[in-house]
Amino acid sequence: MNNSVQIPQIPLSERIRPNSLNSFFGQQKLVGKGKPIGTMIENDSISSMIFWGPPGTGKTTLAKIISAKTSSEFFQLNAVSSGVKEVREVIKIAKQNSLYNKRTILFIDEIHRFNKSQQDALLNSVESGEIILIGATTENPSFEVIPALRSRARVYILEALSVEDLKSIIQRAIKEDKFLSSLPIKSIDENFLIYVSGGDSRILLNVLEDSVKYLLNKDEINITKEVIENIIQQKNVLYDKAGEEHYNVISAFIKSIRGSDPDSAIYWMARMLEGGEDPLFIARRLVILASEDIGNASPNGLVLAEATFSAVHKIGMPEARIILAQCVTYLASSPKSNAAYMAIKLAEQDVRQNPLYSVPLHLRNAPTSLMKSIGYGKEYKYPHDYENNFLPQNYFPTEMQNTQYYLPTENGQENNLKERLKKIWKGIKSYQKK
Repeated sequence: MNNSVQIPQIPLSERIRPNSLNSFFGQQKLVGKGKPIGTMIENDSISSMIFWGPPGTGKTTLAKIISAKTSSEFFQLNAVSSGVKEVREVIKIAKQNSLYNKRTILFIDEIHRFNKSQQDALLNSVESGEIILIGATTENPSFEVIPALRSRARVYILEALSVEDLKSIIQRAIKEDKFLSSLPIKSIDENFLIYVSGGDSRILLNVLEDSVKYLLNKDEINITKEVIENIIQQKNVLYDKAGEEHYNVISAFIKSIRGSDPDSAIYWMARMLEGGEDPLFIARRLVILASEDIGNASPNGLVLAEATFSAVHKIGMPEARIILAQCVTYLASSPKSNAAYMAIKLAEQDVRQNPLYSVPLHLRNAPTSLMKSIGYGKEYKYPHDYENNFLPQNYFPTEMQNTQYYLPTENGQENNLKERLKKIWKGIKSYQKK
């Protein structure tokens, strides 16, 4: 190793973190001229916000640029290692700052990790303006941030960095970092480096720096695919959580369950978990699949999937993988039906493409005497007054009478529903696939 070169202790991703929008790559829809965040900084008018996007897309960097360019005192917490105590300490300082008209920005990374009571602790200070909250999350705020807090903050979506953005970040690091610029770096397999980073700029820079250190005793530094593979060693880096491989593997996973193969489904799930996939992402897809592909053929599938999502959220890894495995094997082994999914698609098509016909008078509610006098609800027959709690009557607009969307299959428990519907609607509706 070349002993004349002093190796920095601070990671490359921190050393070259942009301190202004001029050196910030990506997110031009947010930071470009006339765009929301660029305008906020230019006008020194900042409000609470939540950044939602994949890892390594600039959430932390943007928060720090906002703080630096708007003369604010900046505090950073990570929701994994911080709690209400740390939040209250910042609030105390913010109250003092507000007496002197000094702005306080609290940046909370992984804000989705805060539970409801921890998020509640922020409400008063955010609403009063004592604190400008900037939250960062890789999870959908609609599910992971409480409505009261979400309503007090604007949500900005950060997109995955493009290949060109990532190449620009590599070139900036080589030119502007004091350590890298002093070395004889001749070539870099940029495309492979971007591939293994999965679009995460932090991983990109860390792998770049580790590759350089690995070749430090060479006269020329050529960062080839073989060098990068030597550095990463683990296959999990090759699971591209933000790119094509992510979508390929989740697609294989879903199709394996739909195809009733629990073994291949477990394999693809193991690939995702070993690659660092968020178990809640997997659990959320299982909830959707339980209705879309299994439906009424095995209604307990949705119950189990919802319970799995809740349990994974509470338990976390590594035990969450056992809960996921139970759900995956059950769903893959269950009889399948997409009849409910097809029914809503057909109904949506009619709603969008056809006239919106009037509700028939007999189906209208009649809370006033005037409504009763003009026939609202007059011909409606109450099913519970009839044998087996049923009688055939039209529930559609008159122009759509006897339209059918739901065609239950003969699989699993859905066959029971099909037989009942065939019996009660005999001669009116047909339950044979067209």
